[in-house]
This record gives sequence, C-alpha cells and structure tokens, in this order.
Amino acid sequence: MSTIPLADAPALRTGARLTFAVRAALAALALGAAAAFLLVSRHPHTQTIVPLPHDASTVVVLDVSASISTDTYSRIGGALAAISHSSARIGLVVFSDNAYEALPPGVPASSLAPFVRYFTLPQQVQSGAAPSFPPNPWTSTFSAGTRISAGLDLAHTIAADQATKPAVVLVSDLDDDPNDLARLATVVAAYHRDGIPLRIVGLNPSPQDVSLFERLVGAGVPIAQAPTLSEVPSHDVTPFPLTLVLLVIAATAALASREAWSPRLEWSGG
Repeated sequence: MSTIPLADAPALRTGARLTFAVRAALAALALGAAAAFLLVSRHPHTQTIVPLPHDASTVVVLDVSASISTDTYSRIGGALAAISHSSARIGLVVFSDNAYEALPPGVPASSLAPFVRYFTLPQQVQSGAAPSFPPNPWTSTFSAGTRISAGLDLAHTIAADQATKPAVVLVSDLDDDPNDLARLATVVAAYHRDGIPLRIVGLNPSPQDVSLFERLVGAGVPIAQAPTLSEVPSHDVTPFPLTLVLLVIAATAALASREAWSPRLEWSGG
C-alpha cells in the first residue's frame, strides 16, 4: 500500500501545493545553476594585464611615438612579455603618427616575445657606463608625433574582419596630439557601435590623459598600468574561478534543500 487514506485529505491540499511549489523552485534553481556553470565554463577569461575572452582574436596596439621616453621602455617590455605568456591569439599594430600591421592577426601570443628585447636594458658590462636600451626598428624611421586614432583605426579595421570574437588592447602613454582628439573620439565611438571590446594598458600616463580616456571609453573600462619586466610572472595567470565556485555552491544548496523537503507526503481521500 503506497498511500494512506485520510478523511480530512482536502485540508492538507494547501500544504501539499506549497511543498510542491518549494520543491519545484529548488529543482529549477539547481538546474539553472548547473546550466549557468556549463555556459560560464565554456567561456573562460584569461588574465594577462587586462582580462581577455579566451577565444578572442586580440589586436595589440603599441605606441612607439616620440612621446614615449626611455623611462617607460621597461613597461613596454613588461606589457609585451605579459601578453606573450598568455594563450591568446594576437595581432600587432605599431603606431606613431601613422600605423602599420607588424604581426598579422591570429598568430600565437608568444610571437611578441622577440620584441621584448628592444625594451630590455642589457647587463652593465663596463663600470661607470650606464647601459642603454638597444635601438629598435622604429627609433629613427617611424617614431614621430602621436596619433592614437591612427593605431586604433587600423586595429578596428583588422578586428572587424575577424571571424572569431575580436578584442583590442591599446598600450600607450595616452599623450595624444590635441589635433587628433576629435578623430580619436570618432574611432572610439566606432568600437562602441560595433561591439569590439577596447582595453587600455597605460605607460605611466598623466592623470589628465587618464581622465580623458575614461570619458572616451567609459568608466566601466579600467585603465591598467603596464608592469615592468621584473613584475611579470614567467607564465600566464588565470584568475580564481569565483563565479564557477558560487554556481556550484548554489546548485548544491538547492539540491540539498530540495531533499530536506522529501519524501513527499501522499494520501488519498477516505
């Protein structure tokens, strides 16, 4: 016999409905948390200097204009080294008052590693003679004024042609030519329009330039400071998956709470 006949069964129907509703809600919460876990785990984010979608095709836009001083060279090297340690697929755009594509999109991030040596001080070999940075390919032939819009515009064109999810990382001191600001605002608006994420890594930018870019890209886009080479870990760093842990806890708690309401009381009218 699976049910107990009760003469006052109708009086228990309200409680039965409440029990069923609570059990159903907890089951739905557990299923929803499990589904969210699967979706989030399929789209991890890698933390290099700024968070990037794992499956993004990232274009790095590097400022090598004359406003970049030797004081920031180590931070350029640090930024390139940090990104080169990631598992991302990247392209590289280098700009001054003009821009060109130094690496095509889709190459491994490790392809940036050979550029790091241009921004690394060699060991001092003679006492009294301070070491200097090695000449890079852009020192005498390319570095001139600063038009950030030129670099971002070319990167936008490259990113828009990518079949996979695009993203752009600007590495710059943000010291733009005042005559370029109107064009820069137009280019940044195109990023918003086309849904292309723009991340910014600063090379010792001034507070005024940081404020300008915060107004352009929005307060929700943090401007990270580029690390020096000594601050860069030797491997990619993946942040603790807090979201996944919370979803697992939510699903487990929902299942446990549902079981606390079991077994279901069944009866039939007498």
